[in-house]
Amino acid sequence: MQTTMTNPAPVVDQDPQQVERVERAIRSKSFAVVSSVSEAGFPHAAGIVYDSVGVSLYVHTMRSSRKVRNITTNPRLGVVIPVRRLPVGPPFTVQFQATAQVLAMDDPEITRLIAEGELKNISGHGALEEPDGCFLRIEPTGRIHTYGIGVSTIGLIRDPLHAGARSVALS
Repeated sequence: MQTTMTNPAPVVDQDPQQVERVERAIRSKSFAVVSSVSEAGFPHAAGIVYDSVGVSLYVHTMRSSRKVRNITTNPRLGVVIPVRRLPVGPPFTVQFQATAQVLAMDDPEITRLIAEGELKNISGHGALEEPDGCFLRIEPTGRIHTYGIGVSTIGLIRDPLHAGARSVALS
């Protein structure tokens, strides 16, 4: 006897409070994992430190990095942001597909954001003096998917496989 397992589709939440919870989770964190794909089709995942402006992520990196080489041939990324809420168990997550753009260190957008103090997490520690340095702007596309964000702890305990998945549409 073969059993078929189906997962219900994530709830697409139009609740403005859920959208705000997701945006707040993105803004309150500074670490994510981005996944890119090389020209030859090989995946590459890397941990990054980011600053956010709204739901756009900004990353300082090196032009010679694998991330940048991959982005120049394929700007699409997968992004996962871990969001620790409980002291035990795995962190909740925010995940989305995105497009990335490589920006020069002296790009007017970057210099403006630095002057306004928006990129202080990623522009310190000598980053601005790196001769090979550049910035990435990562923009979510489509829906932002989450696990655990806006879900009660009791709901997760009762049904951890299904209760936690939610999606919000970007405006």
